Amino acid sequence: MECVEGSVVSTVYRNSENGYSVIEVALGRRSITVVGILPELSPGEQGKFEGEYVNHPKFGKQLKCSSFELQKPTTLLGIERFLGSGLISGIGPSTAQKITRHFGKETLTVLSEHPERLSELKGLGKKRIQTIIESFHEHMRVREAMIFLQSYGIPATLCIRIARYYGERTSTVIRENPYCLCSDIQGVGFLTADRIAAALGTPPDSPNRIRAALQYTLTDFALSQGHCYLPRNLLLERTVSLLQVEEGLIRRELSTLILDRTLVCEKGAEDAPVFLARYYDAEFEVSRTLLDLLSSVPRGSRNGADRKIDTFQKNRGIVFSPMQREAILCALEFGVLVITGGPGTGKTTIINGIISLLSREGPVLLAAPTGRAAKRMSEATGMEARTIHRLLEYSREEESFARDENYPLDCACLIVDEMSMVDLMLMRGLLKAVSPGTRLILVGDKDQLPSVGAGNVLGDILQSSVIPVIRLTDIFRQSGESRIVVNAHRILHGEMPLWNESGSDFFYERQSMPLQCAETVVELVRKRLPAYMHYTDGERMRLIQVLTPTKKGDCGVASLNTLLREVLNPPAPGKREFVWGDLLFREGDKVMQTRNNYDLVWVHEKSGEEGEGVFNGDIGFIQDLDPEKHTLSVLFDDERLVAYSPEDLQDLDMAYCLTIHKSQGSEFPVVVIPVMPGPMMLLTRNLFYTAVTRARSLVVLAGQESVVAQMVHNDHITARYTRLASRLREEGAAGK
Repeated sequence: MECVEGSVVSTVYRNSENGYSVIEVALGRRSITVVGILPELSPGEQGKFEGEYVNHPKFGKQLKCSSFELQKPTTLLGIERFLGSGLISGIGPSTAQKITRHFGKETLTVLSEHPERLSELKGLGKKRIQTIIESFHEHMRVREAMIFLQSYGIPATLCIRIARYYGERTSTVIRENPYCLCSDIQGVGFLTADRIAAALGTPPDSPNRIRAALQYTLTDFALSQGHCYLPRNLLLERTVSLLQVEEGLIRRELSTLILDRTLVCEKGAEDAPVFLARYYDAEFEVSRTLLDLLSSVPRGSRNGADRKIDTFQKNRGIVFSPMQREAILCALEFGVLVITGGPGTGKTTIINGIISLLSREGPVLLAAPTGRAAKRMSEATGMEARTIHRLLEYSREEESFARDENYPLDCACLIVDEMSMVDLMLMRGLLKAVSPGTRLILVGDKDQLPSVGAGNVLGDILQSSVIPVIRLTDIFRQSGESRIVVNAHRILHGEMPLWNESGSDFFYERQSMPLQCAETVVELVRKRLPAYMHYTDGERMRLIQVLTPTKKGDCGVASLNTLLREVLNPPAPGKREFVWGDLLFREGDKVMQTRNNYDLVWVHEKSGEEGEGVFNGDIGFIQDLDPEKHTLSVLFDDERLVAYSPEDLQDLDMAYCLTIHKSQGSEFPVVVIPVMPGPMMLLTRNLFYTAVTRARSLVVLAGQESVVAQMVHNDHITARYTRLASRLREEGAAGK
C-alpha cells in the first residue's frame, strides 16, 4: 500500500453521480494521477492518498486510491488556490489573493475561528463577509462529513444529502446511532446502515440494530411485495434470519416499538398482524373516509335520469347496454361507486355519460395515477385529466400534498381511472382532499396487475362488498371483432388465445431458444412489422413497443434494450453520446421518465406553450445532447421538449423495451411480447393479461407455446397482507 501527500492541481474527470474522479496531484516538483471515489476537490487542497499504483493501458501509471484524508493547505499558494477555486461564494481569484496576503498562513484559521477579522480588509462589505463566512463553514462541514461517509463506501450523491441533513453533527450522530440514517435519509437502507455500524464496532445485539431491522423487514415487504403488515411470527422469523440473534431479544424490542407506537399490533396471537404505524393509520383512514363519502351524499333519485340518458345517446349516436345504463344511474344515486371491467366492456363510454349528467351538478374532475393514463383519459373524454399527484399539488421539497381536508378539491364529482395502480398511501392522500358531499367514481380493471406500492386498494374494496360496484362483462360488437379483446377475456378464463388467423390482429411465432427469440423480436421491430403496418423508420420506434416479463436473461429488458438500440439507433459519426452511471445516453434514444417530476420545465415544440411537470411513464426521444456538461433534451410523445440537467438523469431509462409492470396505464398501437421460460412468480395470468391489453392494434408473441400455456393456467396471485377489506366490513356493519 502506497501513501502520498500532496496538493490538488486539477480535476481531469469527475462522475458527479458516483464520485469517481481522476485528479492531478502535485508532490513537490512532480505530479501524479490519482483515480478513485473521492469528494469534489478544489485546486490547492491538500490530501493524503492511500492506494496501489497501477498501469493504465492508455494513460500510464496511476495511483488507485482506496482511502483519502483531507488536510488543510499549508502553503500560501495552496491556500490561495483553494479559496479562489470558486467553491466559496463571495471569493474569486483576486479576493483570494488579497485575503492570503493579509493573513498569510493563518488564513484558514482566521476563517474557521475568527471570521470577523475579514472586516480588516478594505472593499469587503458586511453582506459579502457574511456570505463568505456562511459558504466557507458550509463547505467545510459538508467536506468533512463526506470524507467520513465515503470511507464506508457510501456514494457521493448520498454523502452530500446526509452531510447537508446533519451538518457538523454528521460524524457524531452516526457514531452514536448509524441506524438513524434509515429513518432520516431517503435512500439509505438497513443494510447500508448495518455496514457502517459494523465498521464502527456496534454490537450485533444492539437494541438500535434490532429495532431498525424490524422496521426494515416490514418496509422491505411493503415495497417489494406490497404487504401492509406481516403476521408477528413471520416478522420474528425473518428478523432472526436477518440478524442472527436470539428471538427473545427481538421480541423485547418489538414490544418496545409497539409501546411507543412506531409499530401497531392489534391482537395478542402469534400470527397477529404487525403494521408500521403509517400503514395502519392509512388503512383506517381510507376505510373511514370511503364510508363517510358513501353516506354523505343522499341517495339520489332516478327520476328524470332515464330521459337525460336517452338524450345523451341520441346526441352521441350510441346505445347503452342495460349494465352500462345501470352504471350511469348508480353514479347519480350513490356517493361512491366502483366500475370494473376488462377491455371492450365500455368503461370509457360510461365515463362520458356520467360526465354529461353530473357536470350539471357542478365541476367534474378527472384523474389517473400516471401521466400516460391521464393522457389516455383526456383523449377519451375531451376533458383535462391530471395525475393524482398533480391534482393534489404535490411538493417534492416537502414530500407532501398541498390539497387535504383543509384545502380540498373544488368539485361535485371526482372520477379516478386505472384504480388497480393506486396504492394505499396514494389513496389516503387522495381521499383527504375529497370533501363530504362529493361523488367519487372509481374505475379500473380488477384483473390487471396490482399497484407497485403497498396495498390492494381496488381488490380490497371489491372484496369488502360494502361499496356499490358495477361489474362489466359484456364485450361489445366493435371490440369483439378484435382478437386482442377476445383473447384478453379468454386468458382471464384460463383459455389459450386464438392466433395467426387470416386478417387477425394477434399473432404468434414459435422460437425454442432465448437468444433466437431475442433475435426474432429485434427483427420484428426492425423490419417485418414496419413493413406489415406500413410504418416509416421514424414511426417504428414510436408505434411499436416491446414488453417483457423479466429484467434478466437474453429476453430480459436490459438485453433487449441493448439489442434494439444497436439496430434502431446505432452509433454514427457526429451522433453524440455519454455514459451516466450504468446507462449510455445517445442522441435519438427512446427513453422513459420513471418518476413524477413537477419541477421540470417543458416547451411545446409547435405552439411554444410552456409548463412544468414530466410524469412517470412518459416516453420520448433524446434530441440534443452535450457529452461535456452531461445534459440532454427529450421530446416527448405529446411534443413537449424538456431539458435535463445531470441531477435529473437518474429518472430516465431506456424504453426500446419495457417490463410489463412498467407498461401499466399505457397503451401502444403494436406490442411485441417474448414468451420464454422464467421465474414462476412472473409468468402469471394477470401479468400476461396486462401485457396483451396494452395493445391497441396488434399483438405479436414470440417464443414457446408451452410458456404461453403456463401463463394462461397460472392464476396464482400472491396474496397481500392487508386489512382494508375486513376493516370496511367491520366499520360498515358498525355504522348501520
